Amino acid sequence: MNFAFSEEQEELRRSVRRFLEDKSPETEVRRLMATAEGYDPAVWSQMADQLGLQSLAIPEEYGGAGFSFVELVVVLEEMGAALLCAPYFSSAVLAANALLTSGDDEAKARHLPGIASGETIATLALTEDAGRWDVDSVELAATAAGDGWTLDGHKSFVLDGHIASLVLVAARTPGGVSLFAVEGDAPGLTRTPLATMDQTRKQARLEFAGTPATLVGTEGGAAAGLATTLDLAAVALAAEQVGGAQRCLDTSVEYAKTRIQFGRPIGSFQAIKHKCADMLLEVESAKSAAYYAGWAAAEGSDELPVVASLAKSYCSEAYFHAAAEMIQIHGGIGFTWEHPAHLYFKRAKSSELLFGDPTYHRELLAQRIGI
Repeated sequence: MNFAFSEEQEELRRSVRRFLEDKSPETEVRRLMATAEGYDPAVWSQMADQLGLQSLAIPEEYGGAGFSFVELVVVLEEMGAALLCAPYFSSAVLAANALLTSGDDEAKARHLPGIASGETIATLALTEDAGRWDVDSVELAATAAGDGWTLDGHKSFVLDGHIASLVLVAARTPGGVSLFAVEGDAPGLTRTPLATMDQTRKQARLEFAGTPATLVGTEGGAAAGLATTLDLAAVALAAEQVGGAQRCLDTSVEYAKTRIQFGRPIGSFQAIKHKCADMLLEVESAKSAAYYAGWAAAEGSDELPVVASLAKSYCSEAYFHAAAEMIQIHGGIGFTWEHPAHLYFKRAKSSELLFGDPTYHRELLAQRIGI
């Protein structure tokens, strides 16, 4: 079993890295995080038309490129390193996988081609004000109305929910938890952007009041697909976290080589050496966890639920520690608004909580392996 990336996958990494160096430098990240939309439509179109990133892991029969989750891990790692401001995670990861695991071929054929082309920005609305990332916590009500359904309730912490043209909503019906498709401009839908610590990833609160919706899959049959979607999202986020942690390490090591104090580089001091060595160990271990989980996702392995929680819990803590140590190594300048360290620190903390914090996933892991 070989977990090394192929030459084609490494070329994909290089292409995405060059693109992001050009389109997502720190200045552009700061500009976009201050906007209401949080992304550049022109760059979004280039991602789809020039690199085909939105279509990467969508099957060819639905307008995608038909690559595996491993290629998605490669792309997300680079996006995490660059702090890309775009609705990629919500649309190409969350919404796409919610559709792919729904078992509804008609819904896949209707929505996935638009997601693959970048014309549709989609997202998944699962968690509510309680902030729990599990299917059993869904309380938003769906009511049959003629040939369709209407939704009443709210969703919170919806990634890019304020700009999505398609919202996939988990709701409770008499048969159990079901999945519904709602147009972004549907009547009765109120979308309110949330003030978040990490301004590079926008979130919104959605309120539904008799909002018309289309059932995706079977009534009461969405729980298994949504659980798998959450596992895949955890793996994808772990890959993003690895990219961010690696960038924190690289930035810290470079600064330690060039910052002179007491007539010598600070990297020559034992305390700084230890910090960098600890960061390296954690980043490399996080890579192993994320890459293995990516392989399990690509292969449809029975191990996915276990390794998804393992990767999410470990990579969350590794990224947060790397971001915190980057600030410490940079000293006074690392605490300033002008330095990018705080951008990574806030992304690391936000990502640590997204889809459940490390404690939640360790408990989930224990349950899944029967402890």
